[in-house]
Amino acid sequence: MAADEQVLVVEQKVVAEEGLFHGLNFNVEGYLRRLFSPGALKFMPRPQAESDPNYKQIIPYVIMTHADKYLTYVRGKRAGEKRLVGNRSIGIGGHINPIDDEVPLFGTDFREIYLTAVQREVAEEIKIGGGHTDNIVALLNDDSNDVGKVHLGIVHYWTVDSDDITRREQMINQLSLMTMQELQQVRDEMETWSSLCLDGLEQMAEANQSAGSLEGLFEKT
Repeated sequence: MAADEQVLVVEQKVVAEEGLFHGLNFNVEGYLRRLFSPGALKFMPRPQAESDPNYKQIIPYVIMTHADKYLTYVRGKRAGEKRLVGNRSIGIGGHINPIDDEVPLFGTDFREIYLTAVQREVAEEIKIGGGHTDNIVALLNDDSNDVGKVHLGIVHYWTVDSDDITRREQMINQLSLMTMQELQQVRDEMETWSSLCLDGLEQMAEANQSAGSLEGLFEKT
């Protein structure tokens, strides 16, 4: 972890204003409205954010599906979050960092910064041979462990056009597409966020069907 790395955070009390929860919350519009309200988000040095539970680091968590299968992989030793090494995941994502190391001023509209960072994060980790749709379907929170206490997930649901998906990052091992039944068989190998998402996959798929456009959703915040 770079000592000067800046990550996007929100105060825990901002989340509490909309309502604290454990696991998945499908009230996407309400939470996004809070998170992306003026002054709610800011960048903070990552070492400080990792040790201060008064803040939640914002993490896009992208679930990918194709032909009733879901992308899964095992986190290798080069993973950015060392506490998750060796765990299976069904989410692609990571911290939101300033573009070109420029930290925005207070009051900056973070919506475009966030959406651009999601696309960049995925492109850095994997290569997709085709197009995709992108909807935000849930928020994800787990205060039961040290990693979860300082992170808040925004769950994206990508429907990809092709099964031509390859890794770009060395930290991604055993990349494959699995059915929900196959994923259930390896649930014990999963990081906590992935097991929570696995339990909610059917509800995510339903939310994805009824979701409006990503741009429209953010315009409502």
